[in-house]
Amino acid sequence: MSAAALQNKKILLGITGSIAAYKAAFLTRLLIKAGAEVKVLMTPAATQFISPLTLSTLSKHPVFTEVAGAEGWNNHVELGLWADAMVIAPLTAATLGKMAHGICDNMIVAAYLSARCPVFFAPAMDVDMWHHPSTQENIQRLQGFGNHLIPVESGELASGLSGKGRLAEPETILDILHQHFSSEQVLKGKKVLLTAGPTYEAIDPVRFIGNRSSGKMGIALAEQAAALGAAVDLILGPSRLSPKNPNIKVHTVESAREMYEAAIALFPAADIAIMAAAVSDYRPEKYHSQKIKKQGEVPQILLVENPDIAATLGQRKRADQWLVGFALETQDAITNAEKKLKKKNLDLIVVNSLEDVGAGFNHDTNRITIIDQDNNYTNFELKSKKAVAKDVLAAIVHLSETAQRAS
Repeated sequence: MSAAALQNKKILLGITGSIAAYKAAFLTRLLIKAGAEVKVLMTPAATQFISPLTLSTLSKHPVFTEVAGAEGWNNHVELGLWADAMVIAPLTAATLGKMAHGICDNMIVAAYLSARCPVFFAPAMDVDMWHHPSTQENIQRLQGFGNHLIPVESGELASGLSGKGRLAEPETILDILHQHFSSEQVLKGKKVLLTAGPTYEAIDPVRFIGNRSSGKMGIALAEQAAALGAAVDLILGPSRLSPKNPNIKVHTVESAREMYEAAIALFPAADIAIMAAAVSDYRPEKYHSQKIKKQGEVPQILLVENPDIAATLGQRKRADQWLVGFALETQDAITNAEKKLKKKNLDLIVVNSLEDVGAGFNHDTNRITIIDQDNNYTNFELKSKKAVAKDVLAAIVHLSETAQRAS
């Protein structure tokens, strides 16, 4: 863990109306001692538990409690853009529900909805409130948006009961932020090649063979790789989506052969290649330059095989390169993926199945299994594709670090 991980980081700290709000003063001091700059937001209820003056004095910044105050409109959008991370600690069940459903009636939710930075939330509530299905559903909903849960701790609660629901200690929250910022640039100086989206194989000027891929998973991977410091080349098939990070260079293609040529050209410079595109296995043997008309007989369209991009890169892969494939299956997912892993000389393969509800094309979520060359596999729960991208990149980084230690 880098001692300087929080140096000059901008932290937006949200405090809601919990008895644990007093701990926010300790957290503020720890963050500032670690070199961070802290700005504090409070709900009106939070001011009943700890004074805004205390937190203003500690943070050396005004504390915002209302979107519109005596001095005018407080720019929650500006605060959301200012921060390197937003931390809500403590987070009550009330504000948790509002964040999960976009109910924007306080300064914290307003800033949260405007934030472009990672968001960490540390709940605090009584044991029965914590275990209530609505609370757990809201927790999962926030995590599904890509936000980071700081787990509650067990112990004596304000009600006199004992169990889960205690706010994580300030030192624990600080450690989690340290870990986040220590690892955020692990791919700095690396080049990542990614394929994403479908390919379209033209039949005539208006018809094509394609699939339902949206490109969401591949773009999420590109965004995450760039967030970790990598320079990313994204070969993107036909998609209405596009990445936002300026460190991602997009190469648009349409057909499998165009994607193949681009991948072959870019692969030698890549440290990591991730084949997330849903590439058409076949294309029409003949392209009709004019639209095919009805002429009484049903036309026959003969198909020929497209080049296998992942297998070709697997043959050309150097010892200092990592190659990761994706396998979307409808049956015998693990068995079929293991075969592809060996046949194509991949280092890892990411498996998802259309049999899993919420996984596959066009969903905002995915459920994956990652398999390595030794047939070790790790199963993950259904998550947002942003969260899945983090899991995949973490597995690649772990593989690379393990190999470096072995050598």
